Amino acid sequence: MTTGIVLFAHGSRDPLWRLPIEAVARQISERSPSALVRCAYLELCLPSLPDAAIDLITSGAEKLKVFPLFLGVGKHAREDLPLLIHEIRAAHPQIKIELLPTAGESPALISLMADLALA
Repeated sequence: MTTGIVLFAHGSRDPLWRLPIEAVARQISERSPSALVRCAYLELCLPSLPDAAIDLITSGAEKLKVFPLFLGVGKHAREDLPLLIHEIRAAHPQIKIELLPTAGESPALISLMADLALA
């Protein structure tokens, strides 16, 4: 089963804001050249999550993993994102969609941030 990865972030009008998200996507592609990975944004940037999902499905993804690149579990992660996932599932019932915990919930990321602060 071919899996597509969506790195989902808030979005910003500032074009430099996207650089870290796109850097994560490049690292994934470099580590796994066959990986299907796309960035998607809630607002202020394109593509949207539904558009990124369609792109991945068109590219052959049969399963999607959505990784929210949020440090906190605020309204966007708790309310907006589940609604978008529901819409994608309704439009593409044949596609399995896995919503991962937010980046900020990862013990590895929390530890890394503490290490960076202490360095």
